Amino acid sequence: MSMTRLKWLMVIVGIELVGVVSLLLWVVFTPSSEQTATTFTAQTLAPAKVQPVLIAKGLGVPTAITATGESTDTRIFVAERHGLIHIVDQNKVSATPFLDISSKVKDEGEMGLLGLAFHPKFQNNGYFFVNYVDPGQNTVIARYQIDKTTGLANPASGKVLLTLKQPYPNHNGGQLAFGPDGYLYIGLGDGGSAGDPENRAQNLGVLFGKILRIDVDHGDPYAIPQNNPFVAQAGAKPEIWAYGLRNPWRFSFDSKTGDLYIADVGQDLYEEIDYQNAGSTGGSNYGWRCYEAAHPYNTAGCQAADHYTAPILEYPHTDKRCSIVGGAVYRGSAYPTLYGKYFYSDTCGGQLYMAAKMGGQWASSLALATTFGPTTFGVDNRGELYLSDMKDGSLYHLTDAANTPTN
Repeated sequence: MSMTRLKWLMVIVGIELVGVVSLLLWVVFTPSSEQTATTFTAQTLAPAKVQPVLIAKGLGVPTAITATGESTDTRIFVAERHGLIHIVDQNKVSATPFLDISSKVKDEGEMGLLGLAFHPKFQNNGYFFVNYVDPGQNTVIARYQIDKTTGLANPASGKVLLTLKQPYPNHNGGQLAFGPDGYLYIGLGDGGSAGDPENRAQNLGVLFGKILRIDVDHGDPYAIPQNNPFVAQAGAKPEIWAYGLRNPWRFSFDSKTGDLYIADVGQDLYEEIDYQNAGSTGGSNYGWRCYEAAHPYNTAGCQAADHYTAPILEYPHTDKRCSIVGGAVYRGSAYPTLYGKYFYSDTCGGQLYMAAKMGGQWASSLALATTFGPTTFGVDNRGELYLSDMKDGSLYHLTDAANTPTN
């Protein structure tokens, strides 16, 4: 085993001792003056007590939570697996869906409406993008536009940008997000089944098991950014930005730093969080199917361990955990103790975690044990963080009950 992977394993072992070191972690995670966006100091803040506050219920299975990017817009948009997008505003769910494409969506198992992202210039062009699996089992990336008269999406405005036939019904990925560079990033799973039987995630000639990066402002239906890492490589798909992923569920950009966090669902034993700093030129290989997190899985035909980018964090399938749900870095101003922390969860176990890099190494602590079945996280236009529960279709705002909000 390489020294790089041994180092990560040592970190991971430390993470699993949550019950022993939790009090120390809370102290370590007290925000410094560099971390917070407020005038609070560490001495004026109590240790954080993360508390989900219910703001809406009765939604379908939520798969994406996002906002328009307009600072004065208080609305949150929630995509439901069966093909509806609802508006949640002032803790109320809109009676009329923002968009209904249920007739275009195959809502079955891991398939359905899986991703939603608003164009960075939405206030000018009214564009937003969706990722769904259609009745023919194709992943579809499409652009829609709002109707300025109604303020709702125009269902007739759909323009398909990309279609990809899924070989199996699972591992569709589905995340959409615009990066700080203005390009659209698309998460795709390895095509499904188990163990990536056709080794798609390591194959640069296919789009499965990848994060793509495309330019939706040029070309028809899109253009390839000329600094994508594999543009000049023969046989490689030029859309590819990163590869070696099993089923990225979800990824997000830190709104302050531009760093990219990727939660990748594991096979049988481990879940992982991958990381890419804002200065990356792309091309990272996160190791699947050769490695499941930091552990060898099927290394036939693979290279040495240090050829792959190791996860920053992982956890095993203990404590009823089985499937990671990627989150986001909190950059709101209401709860300084949460500032700069990356939140994530697990669909099966319901645990809510927060992580940060301290002293050059990543560490994670249990923020809260819940009975939820989390499916996705999202951020509103103020930087506040939300979490969904598929068990009853609830939407929660993550708060710090130990400290009064600053605004």
